[in-house]
Amino acid sequence: MNRFLQHTGAKYPIVQAPMGWIARAQLASAVCNAGGLGIIETSSGETENCMAEIAKMSDLTDAPFGVNLPIMFLKDPAILDHICGSGVKFVTTSAGSPAKFIGPLKEVGITVYHAVPTVDAAMKCVEAGIDGLVVEGAEGGGFKNPEEVSTLVLLQAIRRQSDIPMVAAGGIADGKGMAAAFALGAEAVQMGTRFVSSAESPVHRNYKQAILDAKETGTYVLNKKATPCIRALKTERTAKIYEDGLMPPDTFKGILDVYFGGDMEAAVGLAGQSSGLIDEIKTAKQIIDETVAEFFRITERMSALNAAKSF
Repeated sequence: MNRFLQHTGAKYPIVQAPMGWIARAQLASAVCNAGGLGIIETSSGETENCMAEIAKMSDLTDAPFGVNLPIMFLKDPAILDHICGSGVKFVTTSAGSPAKFIGPLKEVGITVYHAVPTVDAAMKCVEAGIDGLVVEGAEGGGFKNPEEVSTLVLLQAIRRQSDIPMVAAGGIADGKGMAAAFALGAEAVQMGTRFVSSAESPVHRNYKQAILDAKETGTYVLNKKATPCIRALKTERTAKIYEDGLMPPDTFKGILDVYFGGDMEAAVGLAGQSSGLIDEIKTAKQIIDETVAEFFRITERMSALNAAKSF
């Protein structure tokens, strides 16, 4: 059986990425009810609000869900204690070493996957006893490794070193991407930009429309010589940052005005290259149903090629 499904109890091996402020109960429950695995974010740093969102999930879905812990941004240890006592069974960690978190989480029966951008990071996690990996290629939106490695290469490189369960993330928005990821050794896929632009996503219509309007070249990788390095939509603001090479200190100050106010120049609108594959707002159920159906159409065709031993 698919190990990711064993670990999570989800119906389908499709994960919604834990975008700050966005990945809360409204979106996560819609993904869960459609058969995927919704993830609640904590990267916003709003500990009490995130705890409330975790509690709200039980009123909105009977399906399993997960929580993300971005280690670098965890300023309040209360969120870890809360998760350990919340009944949550699946946690993804990111942005730092998960070593000191694995023990406390696994002691209470929580399965832990860590997000990695390189083979070296992956192998350190394997040695630390992680249950699985979220393999984040450079195509994805949000915080990135400045040394860009594509999902296509990273999945293969990690699989050469380990048989650990992998969730492929970055550049995936449909069944084609899912089938490609599985061919390279993944047992699940994570989609962020695709779900940000879904009907249940809480973000402003302008943000969704910017994703729909973007081409495959519609994002920049910014701040590659400093921290954090990010991938964001092309706007006048991000074009200036790209030309300057460094992000000013106030880059994220107006992020809520982008997400929920619709002012695309107030800050940077995080998004992946998969925005070039998205041209319609769909419900979480439509996204998941269509992804699964397309995945099986492709794998059926590949099986037929194998049976015929012909290209």
